[in-house]
Amino acid sequence: MEPIVGGRVPVHSLPMPWHASLQLDYRTQSAASPASGTRTVAHFLHDGPLRILQSLYPEGDGICHNVLVHPPGGLVGGDTLDIRLNVASGAHGLVTTPGASRFYRSEGEIALQRTRARIADGGRLEWLPLEALAYSGCLARNEAVFDLAPGGELIGWDVTALGLPHAGEPFVAGEFRQQLEIPGAWLERARIAAEDARLLDGPLGLAGHRCIGTLFFAAGTPLTRERRERALDAARAVIEGHALLEDAGATAPHERVVVVRVIAPVVEPAMDLLRRVRGAWRDALWQLPATAPRIWAM
Repeated sequence: MEPIVGGRVPVHSLPMPWHASLQLDYRTQSAASPASGTRTVAHFLHDGPLRILQSLYPEGDGICHNVLVHPPGGLVGGDTLDIRLNVASGAHGLVTTPGASRFYRSEGEIALQRTRARIADGGRLEWLPLEALAYSGCLARNEAVFDLAPGGELIGWDVTALGLPHAGEPFVAGEFRQQLEIPGAWLERARIAAEDARLLDGPLGLAGHRCIGTLFFAAGTPLTRERRERALDAARAVIEGHALLEDAGATAPHERVVVVRVIAPVVEPAMDLLRRVRGAWRDALWQLPATAPRIWAM
């Protein structure tokens, strides 16, 4: 294999598609100290270059933080990442990544990342991967489906950046397709093609922005009106004090789902906004502090 140059993998350096899968299960067990109650533990199986790092407990035994690692650093045409998560009753898992996911230029095949999570009654999941970078010329699909049993809850986000504006490499070719779904409550599909100038640059589309962020809070049973309004108020308070005020908004498209959307020229301000709202939701909805994964500070 040729060396990675400037953090990018040459298309011809991967002669065979790479297929990788990860099964990650969060369960509870008795903590070492009786005073600590139960401990959330992570069990995983992997096939191919996809795995998690050591479980961390910066918030105590009840919440297990994990970093999902894909050593190749990106996907080219024909590659597939298949991620399956299960959160048992009473468990609280948090999953993030050490850096951006990358969809590189394709010679004609699709690169696919597929995530499916199931959250049991009383389980909580925070799905917080860092941004996906769509390189010019990519043919990418990013799918995420979250099944929530009654009593299960989720805070998750998805952030996509088109091209590499800091490097002067705009998104001028290729296609990025995306699906986010809470079965029975919320389904969003997007097709972003580089030649679609109306979508990318039109005032009713991205208006020239190249980063799209979506943050969602979802529950397996309908939220009470008071709790739904609390989530909306917390998000809107963050948005109103942020530089992206004109490019973000919070809505409740279903009685089980609250969504924040933002567009921005580059990733950093969008991610800053979503991190702040995620922290506000933790406080307002779960009575937890806005503790960030340690790897975000590295």
